[in-house]
Amino acid sequence: MKEISRRSFVAGAAAGVAGAGVLTGPRVAQAQLVYTTSDWKVAEFDKLVRHPATVKQIYNVIHIEDGLFLGALRNSLNGLHFGFGVPTQRIMVAAGLHGPANLLNFDDAIWSKYKIGEWLKVNDPATGAPATRNPFYASKAGPDLKYASGDPDDHGSLYQDTSIQGLQNRGVKFLSCHTATEAQARVLAPRLSPGKHPEEVVGEMLEHLNPDVLVVPSMVAAIALLQSEGHYSYMGLG
Repeated sequence: MKEISRRSFVAGAAAGVAGAGVLTGPRVAQAQLVYTTSDWKVAEFDKLVRHPATVKQIYNVIHIEDGLFLGALRNSLNGLHFGFGVPTQRIMVAAGLHGPANLLNFDDAIWSKYKIGEWLKVNDPATGAPATRNPFYASKAGPDLKYASGDPDDHGSLYQDTSIQGLQNRGVKFLSCHTATEAQARVLAPRLSPGKHPEEVVGEMLEHLNPDVLVVPSMVAAIALLQSEGHYSYMGLG
C-alpha cells in the first residue's frame, strides 16, 4: 500500500469532495454504514489535522462515566497554559467521542425523544432521575457564558467550567463518530420508533448535533490520522 502523506491525504480528499460535493447527512433511502470523502466535511477535518498549535492532544473517549473526561480536558488546558506557560493559541485539544460517549454530541431533543438517559443509565444531576436532556452540554454560566470570576482558582470561572459548551468556548474540538451513530440508530429505531428506518433516525440525530461538532467517518481512523499526520498526542480514557 502506498504510504499516506499529508499532501496525498489532502489532495485525495479534496478531489473526492470536488467530484461529488459535501453532504450534510446520510442518504435516507438506503443504509449508509460507511462514509466516503464526499459525504462529510473532510476540509474541516484537514484544518484540524494541520492546526499550527505547538501542543496538540486527541482524547479517545468511549465511556461517559459521569462526564469525568471533561475534567481531564479542563486539566489539559489549565496545566498547559498556567502550569507550563504555553500560550492558549498554541494549544489544540480535541475529544474523539465514540461508543456510548458519542451520544453526548447530540442536543436535548434527541436525549428527550429517545430516552437516552434511561438507555445509558445516565441520571440528571439536577433531578437524580434518568436524564431527558444532555446534562453535560450547557454551561452553568448561562447561554452567554457570563462568568462570575476571572480567577482560575474560582469554581465560578471559565477555567473551572467542565461543560461541553464551556470547553468548546476555550477551543476544544468535539468529534462525533458516524459509525457509532449508525449503530446507535439501529438500537434506538426499533426500541422507540417501531417501523422507522434506522437511517431516518440517523438523519434526525445529525440535525440535532451540538454546535460546532464535527462528524468523522470512523473515530478510530480519525484518531490514527490525527496522530500520524497531525502529530497529536494520544490521550486514552477507555
